[in-house]
Amino acid sequence: MTVQVDISHRLGNFAVNARFESAGRLTALFGPSGSGKTTLINLIAGLIRPDKGRIAAGGRVLVDSDAGLFVPKHKRRIGMVFQDARLFPHMSVASNLRYGRWFTPAAERYADINGVVELLGIGHLLDRRPAKLSGGEKQRVAIGRALLASPKLLLMDEPLASLDEARKAEILPYIERLRDETKIPIVYVSHSIAEVARLASDVVVLMQGKVAASGPTGAIMQRLDLLPAEERGEGGAVLDAAVLRHDEAFGMTVLGSLAGEIRVPLLATPLGAPVRVRIRARDVMIATEHPVGLSALNILPGTIVAIEPGEGPTVEIGLDCNGATVLARITEQSRQTLRLRLGRKVFAVVKTVSFDRANTGAGLPAEADG
Repeated sequence: MTVQVDISHRLGNFAVNARFESAGRLTALFGPSGSGKTTLINLIAGLIRPDKGRIAAGGRVLVDSDAGLFVPKHKRRIGMVFQDARLFPHMSVASNLRYGRWFTPAAERYADINGVVELLGIGHLLDRRPAKLSGGEKQRVAIGRALLASPKLLLMDEPLASLDEARKAEILPYIERLRDETKIPIVYVSHSIAEVARLASDVVVLMQGKVAASGPTGAIMQRLDLLPAEERGEGGAVLDAAVLRHDEAFGMTVLGSLAGEIRVPLLATPLGAPVRVRIRARDVMIATEHPVGLSALNILPGTIVAIEPGEGPTVEIGLDCNGATVLARITEQSRQTLRLRLGRKVFAVVKTVSFDRANTGAGLPAEADG
């Protein structure tokens, strides 16, 4: 399904003027707080009527100000998950889930409650009330309720923002399953690079109510200039790979990627399964000769294709590693000492331990790439 947005809207002194189109399985609206992400998702949901513009999803026009068209929110067949779960406290989990079905005519329902319960791993929670759930469990139930409305589009407004790191780690695999195992396109609001790099097929970057850039996740994550200052240390390359083998003796998994073999901490993932890894620019060292006597196990040959000034004493080095782009952030002193220049053959060196849970997740199936 393609989502098309071309709208203008003003809220007080803040204006949103956004235009983008995405056919990705999970499209992330990314940007700092106050950039207009939530306003934009509310416009898509029909919670706000735009001053001017057009919104369409899957070929169905939801808003067209020139034609005087505005489909009410309850007729848009859109599921929505908010920062807080917003479950009914007096209802059990099972009753909260069934509530989602009431808004869809029986003939148009496709979501099966047993399938949704299995997908989200909430079968053991059905008799509980929300007060007895953890934050991650509440959000899984909220996602289930939205799915049982049989939506044609799912909107998720920073669903992990109120969770601590442990609860985020708990729920991220379920969102990956939702992305990969259902055919429902997702628009996902976040200001976290780690979430976006792990989950998104496509990214729309918002700054001060305008679209600064949009495109596939791998391309956008390389644009460190687009990232908020406090998040630039998290920027770098996103590579899609597959499991080649497991090394149980040393507790590692070997991935095959376009850039070469990558060793990461052991994954409970079957051979051949897609895996996505994020290589932060700050985790990459550069060597001018193939390193020996080095503890780092990931050594990727490449060619320097870009050298850009960074912040303070740093420079950003772009490497073409067999068609995959890897970024390195080093000091200008190191660049000069190593005599790095465009076209030079070098090696990117990355420690295995840099691929922690935040930097490794389930990759998109090949047919789902955005």
